[in-house]
Amino acid sequence: MSALAAPNEVVTRALLRQVNVPGLDRPAALITLDNGFDHTKPNTFGPGGLASLDEAITAALAADPAFIAVTGKPYIFCVGADIVGLPQLADRAQALEIGRLGHRVFARLKDSTVPTFAFVNGAAMGGGLELALHCHYRTLSGGAAALALPEVSLGLVPGWGGTQLLPNLIGIPAATQVIIQNPLMQNKMLKPKQAAELGIADVLLEPADFLERSLEWAADVVRGQVTVTRPEVDKDMWAGVLYFARQTLDQRLHGAVPAAYKALDLLETAKDGDFAAGTAAEDEALADLVFSEELRSGLYAFDLVQRRAKRPAGAPDKGLARTITKVGIVGAGLMASQLALLFARRLQVPVVMSDLDQSRVDKGVGYVHTQIEKAVTKGRMDKGTAAKLYGLVSGTVDKSAFADADFVIEAVFEDLGVKKQVWAELEKIVSPEAVLATNTSSLSITEMAAELEHPERVVGFHFFNPVAVLPLLEIVRGERTDDATLATAFAVGKQLKKSSVLVKDAPAFVVNRLLTRFLSTVFAAVDQGTPLDVANSALDPLGLPMRPLALLQLVGPAVAYHVGGTLHAAYPDRFGVSENLKRIADSGRPLVVDDQIDEEVAKLLVVGDQPLTAEQVRQNALDALAQEIRLMLDEGVVAEAQDIDLCMILGAGWPFHLGGVTPYLDRTGTSERVTGQRFLPRGAASLPA
Repeated sequence: MSALAAPNEVVTRALLRQVNVPGLDRPAALITLDNGFDHTKPNTFGPGGLASLDEAITAALAADPAFIAVTGKPYIFCVGADIVGLPQLADRAQALEIGRLGHRVFARLKDSTVPTFAFVNGAAMGGGLELALHCHYRTLSGGAAALALPEVSLGLVPGWGGTQLLPNLIGIPAATQVIIQNPLMQNKMLKPKQAAELGIADVLLEPADFLERSLEWAADVVRGQVTVTRPEVDKDMWAGVLYFARQTLDQRLHGAVPAAYKALDLLETAKDGDFAAGTAAEDEALADLVFSEELRSGLYAFDLVQRRAKRPAGAPDKGLARTITKVGIVGAGLMASQLALLFARRLQVPVVMSDLDQSRVDKGVGYVHTQIEKAVTKGRMDKGTAAKLYGLVSGTVDKSAFADADFVIEAVFEDLGVKKQVWAELEKIVSPEAVLATNTSSLSITEMAAELEHPERVVGFHFFNPVAVLPLLEIVRGERTDDATLATAFAVGKQLKKSSVLVKDAPAFVVNRLLTRFLSTVFAAVDQGTPLDVANSALDPLGLPMRPLALLQLVGPAVAYHVGGTLHAAYPDRFGVSENLKRIADSGRPLVVDDQIDEEVAKLLVVGDQPLTAEQVRQNALDALAQEIRLMLDEGVVAEAQDIDLCMILGAGWPFHLGGVTPYLDRTGTSERVTGQRFLPRGAASLPA
């Protein structure tokens, strides 16, 4: 244990007490995990926490209890290993030891002759969920925030029994989803109902009296009044499921995430049911991955999302923020309708949409109502909440309805003249204090506000599509935007549950500027004569969420051409304008369907006779990103490289194993070769020197 001492560990204590439960002839032993902080600092396991749990189990067994149960502090069961301590491990031997220590302590619950229960009262992730899986029985609170085995998203594997226990509990298809698929889908979590349906929990209980009902249920199990039955796991489909999963990984990641493949290997080991062999394999996998570049990038990305995103760099004093009692939305198209639903759900204030004619208004309000109905049908919203939202969202063709709005956002056609006209009209209607926000993806906030009487209350509020899914909000400060407006924008962003990043008013801001540079470099190779399939697959070794041409199709060739034109006007030496892209946009046909290139659209292209190899395309794209990021940092578009990475992770879905983008550029030597310096200090998102 001494070799594993973690000086910065926030130790989660395992607090033991005896509980008298009606119907039992002797007390039960209840172990509560508690690190001494509220739910905002969740329980985790480091060496000290594991030692405390070990001691509590020893003391519990010595008291000869009717059963042993483990639960957590309010709202939190345990969210897993103390990952902050992982970079402090000095060598592979220490990594092996931490894996073996967790296995040894948790196995005491699995191997106990006294019945063991996990009362999962709150969030349970990683090692916390693995602890619960070691218990003989599990109750689950319907109020638990989330359950997951998210390790693969960080560059790890479930290393304390998860890969061995879960597939033998719920079957290999569901286990593969939880251990591999969900972490790679922006770290998707399970809700309590989903976890119970999968069979992770034996019973789902209401949160109000969860502990009391859990104790009663456990007593009934011990007395034999409740018999827990679980479906038999089908071992015949094991190989087929893993074969399909490996093919899917190859198609999507192309070997870029070693942890995902390690997890597949461990799931294969679990089929035999030799728990000792399986957990030993977990130890070895953990020791290998702890000293990988992908894990260090993953830990860096995790820290950005969990910490930096909640404390935006450069945000003004939140005390300056104004209260929002009504929201106006100019436009009633798809983006405006998504915004209306989001504002109504999160702010719980009246939201009014306007557009040029009643049919467009009706279509926008109809979209909102349809989405509410779908949420009710799927059980994601109760009828009371739905009724309230129906009443909050309205539409009109009369902009005077915005007179008492505190916050007005426009989502109209991406044209500077159109947007300036909108604000000129609205300034005569709204109060002088009302915040005017624009959802522009590339246009200048400063120019948009230049002719207004109060340009200081105009701010960029750039969402990413789909609005309900992507968490990034680029908040753009114009040259004359004041602190009160900016503080209000950040306060609203927080209410909307978005992660906000402060951005300087520069063409296309962060995500769109980088993606446009990236895509234009790839498409320039096509213009030179590089075959479409070569250009499209050139970035596969990075394991990006989409291939370039699929991303282009998602953005829309017309939109990409328009944004590209904006950036070409600003930076003609770096952003070209591809006439081939215009040809694709004008055709109205999709270039890519189901990752297959449309040959008819391909015939429209006029290309040169200097094709590049996939490696050349890839390096050109990486070089372009490195150059553009360095220029953006020099211009002060964002405070630090960390904000670039946060934007790419949350707004473009770039994976944790890349650390967003700058750690990968550093790791491959691209940063120093192109710009003469690294973006991050060595060891910040990589292995130390």
